[in-house]
Amino acid sequence: QVHLVESGGGLVQAGDSLRLSCAASGRTFGNYAMGWFRQATGKDREFVATINWSGGITYYAESVEGRFTISRDNAKNTMFLQMDSLKSEDTAVYYCASTNDQYAYISANGYDYWGQGTQVTVFS
Repeated sequence: QVHLVESGGGLVQAGDSLRLSCAASGRTFGNYAMGWFRQATGKDREFVATINWSGGITYYAESVEGRFTISRDNAKNTMFLQMDSLKSEDTAVYYCASTNDQYAYISANGYDYWGQGTQVTVFS
C-alpha cells in the first residue's frame, strides 16, 4: 500500500518562502516519478511541478516557473517543493502524487497515488 504524507504548509506573507515535503512509503520510492498539484477553493486541481524517477527531469507550471523548485531525495523516500516569492494566488491545498512509472507527467491522469494535502495560505 503506497502512502504519501505532505507537510510544511502554513500561513505566510507574500514574498516569503515555504518548503513542502512529501514522505512516501509502501514501495521503492526511487523507481517512480512524482508530482505536486494544488487546488484553490472553488477551483479545479491544477498541475504545479513534476519530477522523474532520478530527479534529472523536471517540469513546472508556467505560473510557478522560476519561483518553485521540485526535488527528491531517493535515499530518504522524500520529495520536496521549495516555494519562493510566494503570491496570494499560490494559496491552495497542495497535494503530492506518485505515478506507476519513471516518467514525469503533467496531467493528473498520470498519477495513481495521492496524499491528503497540506494547506498553504499566502496573505498580502
